[in-house]
Amino acid sequence: MYENQTIRTHAALVDRMASALGLDLEEEVMSGRLDYDALPDLVLRCTGCSQPDTCAAWLNAEHGAGEHAPCYCRNAKALESLRKS
Repeated sequence: MYENQTIRTHAALVDRMASALGLDLEEEVMSGRLDYDALPDLVLRCTGCSQPDTCAAWLNAEHGAGEHAPCYCRNAKALESLRKS
């Protein structure tokens, strides 16, 4: 079982990655483009990442909405599909 801090850390990374890609996950849920039950899946998928520090550094480098998620992002496909919808 994951510790609360691990979940919080990865939830923040997921939210920051979505924002960096020009997505507002709350808006995506409210509009119906993202099922509310999919949010925990995104976070749990992220907890399996072996590079959270690299991800945080990438996010801190001020990437913008024109960018794509890094190749190691376990949520890259899901986030890209939201961008296209």
